[in-house]
Amino acid sequence: MYKSGDTQVTTLLTPLIEQRADPFIYKHTDGYYYFTASVPAYDRIELRRATTIAGLATAETVDAWHKPDTGPYSELVWAPEIHFNQGAWYVYFAAAPSREIKFNLFQHRMYAIRNTSANPLDGEWEFMGQVDSGIDTFCLDATTFTHKGVLYYLWAQKDNAIEGNSNLYIAPMSTPWQLAGEPVMLTKPELDWEIRGFWVNEGPSVLQKNGRIFISYSASATDENYAMGLLWADEDADVMDPASWTKSPQPVLQTCYEHGIYGPGHNSFTYGEDGETVMLVYHARTYTEIEGDPLWNPDRHTFVKPLKWDDQGMPVFGKPSLID
Repeated sequence: MYKSGDTQVTTLLTPLIEQRADPFIYKHTDGYYYFTASVPAYDRIELRRATTIAGLATAETVDAWHKPDTGPYSELVWAPEIHFNQGAWYVYFAAAPSREIKFNLFQHRMYAIRNTSANPLDGEWEFMGQVDSGIDTFCLDATTFTHKGVLYYLWAQKDNAIEGNSNLYIAPMSTPWQLAGEPVMLTKPELDWEIRGFWVNEGPSVLQKNGRIFISYSASATDENYAMGLLWADEDADVMDPASWTKSPQPVLQTCYEHGIYGPGHNSFTYGEDGETVMLVYHARTYTEIEGDPLWNPDRHTFVKPLKWDDQGMPVFGKPSLID
């Protein structure tokens, strides 16, 4: 929404890419945007690239990796993210054991694949194995970021001693597929808007700007209750100290019933073509009449909008339905 003279104009958003949940867009130094997301079949890792964000909508897709038919990572490939860490491409993702191993499908663990080609849509992807957090429980939604020369791993995981489905953890990395230290919990589902349907903190994404480190995350069930929260710390603080982080008591992005955009979440951040504008990437649905389990519904679509900022240098997410 913006004003032109005395006239107020509203720009309603439409999906950039339909039926792609958990979207991740990475802008590389080669001038390309790289996109990956959960596909409705949950059976592979799909990549595409373009020189503009809009171009990702029609870009050719490449299947980088397919799940095996059986084994510990042969079901429900969720929430891949593509990163360029220490001179190579990595995709981090979660996958569950086959039904022959576990009767309960939601037993995900985290994995990584690597590609040393300049263009990750070319060359071979090497399976690097499980990214072991040292806690043998359900885990997913890994991301990485580098701060003061240290590569960090940030993800969601269940702790059987804490009520709920998943909390957010951080740890330094010794390699882009191995942790170097014990995980530290940064946040757990505890606020009213985080525990609707399911007690969940998941889908973290990192943005470093204005002297702060921001971590967005998603909470509650994956229907219209799904919403985004925010943590932040000073850029000079110890990111491994939970006391360094402040948690917003209210969601920063949530369902817009007025314009029919429901359950926004599992976001990432990228930069616009100008190299300055922070772009918010997220998924949402355009209706609420979901048949069956929301996780199997394919109609979570990728949206992208510019992120705004207030006078204190804090991000303003606005509504998921508007460019405002």
